[in-house]
Amino acid sequence: MSEIICREMTLSDLNEVYSIECSCFTQPWSMESLVRELTENDFAYYTAAECDEKVIGYAGMWVVPGEAHMTNIAVTEDYRCRGAATDMILYLMREALNRGANCMTLEVREHNHRAQRVYNALGFRYAGTRRRYYSDTGENALILWNEDIASTLKKSEENKQG
Repeated sequence: MSEIICREMTLSDLNEVYSIECSCFTQPWSMESLVRELTENDFAYYTAAECDEKVIGYAGMWVVPGEAHMTNIAVTEDYRCRGAATDMILYLMREALNRGANCMTLEVREHNHRAQRVYNALGFRYAGTRRRYYSDTGENALILWNEDIASTLKKSEENKQG
């Protein structure tokens, strides 16, 4: 299998990213929303995951003083369960740390157990529930926090070496 590479997302990635967004979500963000995130939102940062020069996933966050909020993450079906999501989250954590954040939060669908396992392995812990958060299904969102992203990054590096 070819290597998955994470890098900063650019405007030239948006057609592929929008295609991924539409294939992964019942209520995808609009192309206009994605453009605004990259061009107008000073708090936003996005990464693209690439394999064989093709965008296979993307993730985004907002960084405010002291903390980061992961806003979205998606991986094409063909590349799920191959580490792309983990790689992108670790990439965002490094960028968040560089921007002064020491913790990260996100919301995940209550029944998305596969994603919850990924987040749990990366040090995210349950902190609350947003009732009926997802308007397409009325499903609850679990609020997860990683209170020490520097520690998660250190453990990840240690696991690579050992």
